[in-house]
Amino acid sequence: MPRFAEMLFNGMLARGHNVQEWTARKVFFALPAPRACKKWLAYIDQFLVFPLTVKFRLLSQPKDTLYVFADQALGPWVPLVAKRPHVIHCHDFLAQRSARGEYPENPTSRSGIIYQSFIRWGYTKGRNFISVSEKTRRDLHEFLGRLPGFSEVVYNGLNQSFVPATDLGDARSSLGKMLGIDLAQGFLLHVGGNLWYKNRPGVLQLYQAWRKLPPALPLPLLMIGEPPLPEMLAVKASSDFNADIHFIQAADDATLRLAYQAASVFLFPSIEEGFGWPVAEAMASGCPVVTTDRPPMTEVAGNAATLISVSGSAESWTLAAARVVEQSFGLSSKEHEDRITNGISNAQRFDAGSCLNEIERLYRVALGL
Repeated sequence: MPRFAEMLFNGMLARGHNVQEWTARKVFFALPAPRACKKWLAYIDQFLVFPLTVKFRLLSQPKDTLYVFADQALGPWVPLVAKRPHVIHCHDFLAQRSARGEYPENPTSRSGIIYQSFIRWGYTKGRNFISVSEKTRRDLHEFLGRLPGFSEVVYNGLNQSFVPATDLGDARSSLGKMLGIDLAQGFLLHVGGNLWYKNRPGVLQLYQAWRKLPPALPLPLLMIGEPPLPEMLAVKASSDFNADIHFIQAADDATLRLAYQAASVFLFPSIEEGFGWPVAEAMASGCPVVTTDRPPMTEVAGNAATLISVSGSAESWTLAAARVVEQSFGLSSKEHEDRITNGISNAQRFDAGSCLNEIERLYRVALGL
């Protein structure tokens, strides 16, 4: 989210607008205090000091000022400017759905449920919304309980330059030397954090099932992201191919771009998402994508990815998904090239400049211009 906010800030600044960033400052939190008190001091900064600061600033703001919320999770502060021109960007409603008990695998604490209700109370006071996908917009309307007068979709723009490798062999050699892994024949790649819906344990199980299929190639699996969870380490330890499973942590942007370029297949079996950046990033990099057959993955992938179902028991899903992955390696040279070309073409929909241009247009609509 900080990257998205930064993109908005710099993008609107570059387009000649006067842009300010308002956020809660560490006032009480900065005071010497026992660690146990820090959380409560942060709450004072956010829910008492910051609203007072905003109300004071509003006294001197021009009438044609647009107030932009980078995420609907900032809902508690929407009522402060609800009667002024404003836009609320919406990314995903997974936390809201979890608080409603829709995901047993991701239970929400009592305090979390109260806080999510507070967030919802805030953003329901808003009038103008921009969602990152049709899926997110449908969720927004459900939680609002109404159709807002202004509700548009603008797909995210890629915040880096992702391009195909000029030489696939060189890309694999460079990445292999960097990581100390033999990647000359290719590899399977996954990029993502440890949030439950990313399904990282499922990636490991899928890989295990795929390697057991004849005539699966003995290619390694690279998982770029946060340190693996204990359950992921357990799956790796029990795998027949644990020596070929590699967790890559703290990868910088250059390493990530190189990994996308060099991978044989990108695996993204997420259960839920708000948008699904990695699908677009991999496609722009010329990497074939295997992802799940539900929105918003299908929105981002278009007709350029191979889709796997998320239904069925864990065992049946793993085997079915592994067979789909194997089909990716059974394509003819022309089919493989067509898939890469379609992916690159599809990823052009997520151009950062076009995204910012459309957002700027909608900001003007919100201002009545």
